[in-house]
Amino acid sequence: MPTYDYRCAACGHTFETFQSIREPALKKCPRCKRAKLERLIGPGAGILFKGGGFYQTDYRSESYKRGESADKPATPAPPSPAKESTPKPEKPAKPARKKPD
Repeated sequence: MPTYDYRCAACGHTFETFQSIREPALKKCPRCKRAKLERLIGPGAGILFKGGGFYQTDYRSESYKRGESADKPATPAPPSPAKESTPKPEKPAKPARKKPD
């Protein structure tokens, strides 16, 4: 949602608020309660990227790429030989116990 700046023509109070583009402009000042608010027209900020995301991670500098490649091993380690699976010997069955008389 866009941020809009407002100024009251009666008391001079200025503030900013988040509003949907479809919402009508505010008219009543939150401080003096008069209907003298004016929406200020600013230079426009364009799009602001805040926090992590594609903007910072997709387009890395060349020095970062060189440092990243230095951290990786030059050649991949050869795969370890597959161990042959040998079946485990089965345990002998336990003899059945006799019930005491």
